Amino acid sequence: MVTGISDRINPERVNDKRTIFGWTMYDWANSAVATTMLGAVLPAYFESVIVGEDGINFLGRIWSAEGLYGLLAGTGPLILFLLVPILGAIADYSGSKLVFLRAAAVIGTLTCAGFLFVGEGDIALSILLVLAIQICFTGGNVFYDAFLPEITTDDTVDSVSARGYATGYLGGGIHLALGLAFIQLSSDTAFATRIVLASVALWWGGFALFSLPKLAGVEIPRPGLRLGQYVKTGVGRTVRTVLRLRHFPQLALFMGAFMLYNDAIATTIAMSSVYATGTLQLETTTVIIAFLVVQFLAVFGSIAAARLSRFIGIRAALITILVGWVAVVGTAYFLPTGQMLPFIATAAGIGLVLGGAQSLSRSLYASMIPLDASAEFFGFYTVFSKFAAIWGPLIFSAVREGTGSGRPAILTVVGFLIVGTLLLAMVNVDEARESREGWALSQP
Repeated sequence: MVTGISDRINPERVNDKRTIFGWTMYDWANSAVATTMLGAVLPAYFESVIVGEDGINFLGRIWSAEGLYGLLAGTGPLILFLLVPILGAIADYSGSKLVFLRAAAVIGTLTCAGFLFVGEGDIALSILLVLAIQICFTGGNVFYDAFLPEITTDDTVDSVSARGYATGYLGGGIHLALGLAFIQLSSDTAFATRIVLASVALWWGGFALFSLPKLAGVEIPRPGLRLGQYVKTGVGRTVRTVLRLRHFPQLALFMGAFMLYNDAIATTIAMSSVYATGTLQLETTTVIIAFLVVQFLAVFGSIAAARLSRFIGIRAALITILVGWVAVVGTAYFLPTGQMLPFIATAAGIGLVLGGAQSLSRSLYASMIPLDASAEFFGFYTVFSKFAAIWGPLIFSAVREGTGSGRPAILTVVGFLIVGTLLLAMVNVDEARESREGWALSQP
């Protein structure tokens, strides 16, 4: 029997196979953004073509590609930090998460197509496009993630979350593999790379058209307010929720821990490509191969993490995986310059721990939040992670520019991981899950 279902949710869609399949397939659709666009291909293209090895003049000084991309990777989360929780609150109150998710997918796909026109020295255009893609991709995932507690129960949330990540890693990996093959077969590498980046639009938009209709009918819309009233409601609910978090210390503690260790994970993903091509002086092809290794091993990592959580508990499983993260990222400091195999081996280690950390974090959080405010709380989930993600790449950028090497910057990532893991060890999961029953959001 399904219990604890909000009256704003259609109980017939809870643990429904068709609904869950549609939800996981959206991860397949948008993961090409994470792998090809923001992960492997774009940062390397940014370093080798858009900026070049001699750096570029921007904001009155000469920047290296690593330093400038770090600045860019920190600016997008700042915008999301200000915008996302309000949109989440509005989507919850109006029952329009699917509307917001569709809008993010449409705008994001159109923006990805713009990279067909980005070439050498096009700094301003590339920055605008990257910021727009970051906002649509991450903002859309707020509404996507918010469906998770509405289509699952506590006994299925871990496996469904892991299935979503595994499906996403597989889809993103396939797109990246096809892109690598296309680049390798082309006589004009730069132009082929632009086509591969633009092809993310077809992948994201095409599979979203297939998956999103299966989420229709999960939530029950609440009509009757104008846009201005929705905005006022969203802002009001956001402020009230922030003030009330002090009464839910375990949830707040988890969010603090997540903010730190996820920042390290996000910084690793965002900066590994430019670190490889800049500091380690590796070829773009090597970077893409490493990302393929990460993607396909992350499929198994996600599934293994869900099984591990059933044996030792979700918090213990997540802590175990984060200890693995500390070990793997720490080895990146010692990687030799110009050698492919050690870098690929480190990528394999990241792949094994990446899927588990992300899927268990999402499912643990989903099991601790009130159903009536799932999008709002996943907005906060994103805000907490993106607030930290502002600092991770910026600190990486500052250390890289100050020392002239990306190696010391790696140590800042390790520090975020260690502190976040220690805070997670202090979270009482049972108390956090019990507290959600006492969360009765005031209706405006």
